[in-house]
Amino acid sequence: MNALLIYPECPETFWSFRHALSLIRKKAAQPPLGLLTVAAMLPAEWSLRLVDLNVTKLTEEDLEWAECALVSGMIVQRDSARRVIARCKQAGLTVVAGGPLFTCEHEQFEDVDHFVLNEAEVTLPPFLADLSRGLARRVYRSAEFADLRETPVPLWKLVDPRQYATMGIQFSRGCPHSCEFCNVTQLFGHRWRKKTAAQIIAELDSLYGLGWRGPVPFVDDNLNGNRTCLRTKLLPALVEWRRGKRGISFSAQVTIDLADDDELMQMMVRAGFDTVFVGIETLDEMTLRECNKRQNRNRDLLEDVKRIQRAGLEVQGGFIVGFDHDTPSVFQRLTDFIQASGIATAMVGLLQAPVGSDLYKRLEREGRIGERVSGDNADGTTNIIPRMGLDSLQEGYRKLLEDIYSPRNYYRRLRTFLRDYRPRRVSPRLRGSQVWPLFRSLYYLGMVGKERFRYPGLLLWTLLRRPRALPIAFGLAVYGYHFRKCYESLTGVGACGSRPTQI
Repeated sequence: MNALLIYPECPETFWSFRHALSLIRKKAAQPPLGLLTVAAMLPAEWSLRLVDLNVTKLTEEDLEWAECALVSGMIVQRDSARRVIARCKQAGLTVVAGGPLFTCEHEQFEDVDHFVLNEAEVTLPPFLADLSRGLARRVYRSAEFADLRETPVPLWKLVDPRQYATMGIQFSRGCPHSCEFCNVTQLFGHRWRKKTAAQIIAELDSLYGLGWRGPVPFVDDNLNGNRTCLRTKLLPALVEWRRGKRGISFSAQVTIDLADDDELMQMMVRAGFDTVFVGIETLDEMTLRECNKRQNRNRDLLEDVKRIQRAGLEVQGGFIVGFDHDTPSVFQRLTDFIQASGIATAMVGLLQAPVGSDLYKRLEREGRIGERVSGDNADGTTNIIPRMGLDSLQEGYRKLLEDIYSPRNYYRRLRTFLRDYRPRRVSPRLRGSQVWPLFRSLYYLGMVGKERFRYPGLLLWTLLRRPRALPIAFGLAVYGYHFRKCYESLTGVGACGSRPTQI
């Protein structure tokens, strides 16, 4: 069987880093980890090609070679997925689809021949068995959750690592929390399931053997869902694995209560973690109660962020506006918090109600569900009818983004962060792969961009005040360029999302 594994194109979003990638000559943030894992589960006699539309094109030669196409993606890739499926069907291919997009919306894709939904470790084997006998059904789904100890090493050989900025891996699935607006537990359950440390080391060995020497984000929805396991299993294995190895760093998504555990934060830093994403969402206690974000209640969130940063972990923050208890004052309050916290990467989105989430079910009962969710909660749209009023919500949201991603406020925030941040074993020397991007950034940010009056000053200030953090300052400045471009695309200000040409 000649099989194409196709990953649809991601539109420009906050997390696409499209504009930043153009500065460092990368094509995508990371490869499609789900498809690469599925590839490792397919019969050994199958011939496989990966077509990631974020780094390459789907050619006529690909379609002529293939007998079937396996398509996966997230909700934000919906439109591209439709185009891919239509083209594959026109070429006479059998189309098999799975992943979060299709698990949530498979009824909307009439042209797909077979759906392999939920977790592939459970639903792919019976599909393959039926397919081999010519008896494959249209839909395969299961309420059973996978044993991740049986998940294979992703088939990294299908990708060219040079095209990507990072190479993600996954240790766990599931989350013990029940945030109303989140559909993670609908997809992966409340029980925190994990691979073994040996599996993770095998995946890292595979990446290292390919020559990868860059960032490796853990894509888990809640890496510290089981602190005991993290402390006694994964982190010691990572500390040992990194001995004598250079160039690999880790990031993860965690909950804010990580700030309570100094020992765990120190272990994470020793293991190579330098960045954590934290869902802060809101500063209002009534809103935290409303959305059932119990782990964030009754805390000094600003001090929590500072404590994590002082431990040597950069905090990326997620924020949401549009909750029922939000008033027009929420926008300025969030702006002030983000500036004071030094959170450079602050993703602020409008509240969305993903299909299947508790929020969707509640608002559907109240008759407050509008157009379907876009999959990008930072694109200025929402599928809910907010109590604040949609016009007021969108106007306040645009003003908030204008404030936090103006070069003036963003570069002030970078200095606030760098004053608090205590990186471990970071050298002021840039890696060889960063030298040319630095020169490019000096032109696009330091000479012609809106940042031109601030970017060179930040580099000089960092070199004099925080020399060990110079590579970090450079990276965050490039991120800021992308965030500003996204804001301009959303609001119609300035360049409206234009990209540097051929850089």
